[in-house]
Formats: sequence, C-alpha cells, structure tokens
Amino acid sequence: MKKIILTVVLVFLFGFVNAQDRKDMSFGVKGGLNISSITNAEEDGVNSKSLVGFHIGFFGEFMISDQFAIQPELLYSTQGVKLEFDGEEGDLKVDYINVPVMAKYYLADAFSLELGPQIGFLVSSKVESGGLSEDVKDETKPIDVSLGFGANYNFAEKFMLGARYNLGLTRLQEELFPGESESKNSVFQISLGYRF
Repeated sequence: MKKIILTVVLVFLFGFVNAQDRKDMSFGVKGGLNISSITNAEEDGVNSKSLVGFHIGFFGEFMISDQFAIQPELLYSTQGVKLEFDGEEGDLKVDYINVPVMAKYYLADAFSLELGPQIGFLVSSKVESGGLSEDVKDETKPIDVSLGFGANYNFAEKFMLGARYNLGLTRLQEELFPGESESKNSVFQISLGYRF
C-alpha cells in the first residue's frame, strides 16, 4: 500500500509542478463498467466467458500544452473470467488497485485519445463455484502490468465519458506448470467521470 501511495503522490506532484504556472489542471472522480476476460483460460476443455465487474476511483489531468495532457488515476477494479468445465460453472475473480498513467492527445476541445501504462496491485484472487469460495491469491502474481488505450469525450463542462481497453502484459499465474500457457488480463472499460 505504501508503494501505491508513493507512486500516486509522485505522479501528481510531477504534474502539479509542470502545470503550476498555467493552472491547467483538474481533479475528479470516475467509475464504470468492466468487461473482463483472461487469455488462455480455455485450455484443457475449459470454456470461458467475459465477467462483468466495475471500477471506481480518482483522477487528475495536467495539461502540458494545448493538445497534450497527462492523466494519472487511482482505481479499484474488479476483474476476472467465467469458467465452465464438465458442466460445472464458476468465476475466477481478481481485484486490483490500478494506477494508470495516460498520455492524452486532444483532437478537439472535447475529444481526446489516450495511451499509457498501468500497474495493478492485487487485492484478492478467488474462485467461486456452487456457493463456495476458494482463495487463490498465493497462486496469483501480486503485480499486474498492462497497456491501456482509449478515448474520452468531455460534455456538460464537468462530465466526461470514456472507453478504454487494457491489454495485459504480464502473466497472471505466480508459477507456470509444464505445458501451461501464460494467462493475462484483458479488460474493456466504460467510464463516467466528474471534474471538481
């Protein structure tokens, strides 16, 4: 948790110092829908489907020029995948505290494209099936790194609507068994944000 707080503080301070002279900075809250899956979850006769979750948190936007901005965020995100094997269904649920840092390019005053890295800190990892829950946090890597890209539309002065896809770059499993492929997070997000 200390690493998360330190990372966010450093990013926000960096943006604050760079934007201080122009006062081109804003802060806000955002939240929305996650549609997540995990790559290679269908091996050995296992079928998988997307799992619906949510994300919620804070963001800051620091304008570097008229068209470029940096947007660091701190988000709680529920992710995972639905699994089916031999007629039995269950969910693999992995929750993270994610820290994306997006570079934004404004194509117009209200519309921007974004691209940037995200680091996720594992909060919980469990398999739920038939009313039972099994903790698999020890079998899941504690850090997840991904690349996010998407678009935002600012409307009604203080509100914004965004869509983003996060492509997992690091494997989910703490340890790979012989013949096992790496599984990675894959998350599509739709967000609604409010600027203070």
